[in-house]
This record gives sequence, C-alpha cells and structure tokens, in this order.
Amino acid sequence: MTNKPLILTPEGLKIMTEELEYLKNVKRVEVKEQIAIARSFGDLSENSEYDEAKNEQAKVESRIQELEQLLKNVVVVNEEDLNSGIANVGTTVRVYDEEFDEEIEYNIVGTNEVDPLKNNISDQSPIGAALIGKKVDDIAEVEAPSGIVKLKILDIRKKS
Repeated sequence: MTNKPLILTPEGLKIMTEELEYLKNVKRVEVKEQIAIARSFGDLSENSEYDEAKNEQAKVESRIQELEQLLKNVVVVNEEDLNSGIANVGTTVRVYDEEFDEEIEYNIVGTNEVDPLKNNISDQSPIGAALIGKKVDDIAEVEAPSGIVKLKILDIRKKS
C-alpha cells in the first residue's frame, strides 16, 4: 500500500509539527497524571474518572500516530520555486464569479490546512482542483449541484 503524499505549505508543516510536539510532550504527560489520580480513587471497575482518562489517552495516542504517519509522506511546497503566474498550492487566487457578480480570493493549501473562515481551500476540493495549473485570464469550470460554475482568474500571487 503506497500512501499518497500530503502537500503542505511551510506554515502547514509548522502547525502539524507543533501539534505533534504538544501532544507528545504536554498532553501525554497530563493524561498520564489524570490516569494516576483516577487510579488512586480505588476500584477501577466502577471508576468513571479512570475510564475517561483512558479514553483520552487512546485519543491522544491515536492522533500522535496519525500525525507521525502523515508527516512521513509530506511534500512541502517550496515557496521560492512557486511560479506566481500559475495557481498551485501556496498561492492566493482572486477570481470573478459571473453568476454571482462577485470577486473572491482563495488560498490554495494542502488538505490538512483547510480553513473556510480564512478562505483556505484544499488543492483536492472541487474549486481548488479546478484552479490548479490555471493562469490569469483562464476560466476555471467547477461542477456544482446547480451546474457548472465559471470562475475567471483575475490574479495569482504567492500566499501571504
């Protein structure tokens, strides 16, 4: 089984690495202490604090394993090599949506960096995938439930 590489911006890699370090060095210790305290309450068969702490431990260990696996397959976008004329991971793309007569900016990021509140969209999302490889003045066609949405690319720059 080959794992597909996870494409991240340097910022996305930093966030994932910091989360992993926090889980390993802080959260793991906190949960271990919660388990020790809960054990001191006596009978483990009826100890809800112990059960809760063990469940938390399982969640933390699962997330640590997930992050370690993801980080093994990371490809970091080298922002120095980004061609600012072509939409790619690590670029901000300003488009014009004719149907709604509005301009929208999208930051194309790796799948683990998605944040709709910041207009961070995945390179694998319908819009992100339609924008990848396009240049200014190109039309990106996105299949939506209401039909094909056409987005005219107005500007492409490195994500700030």
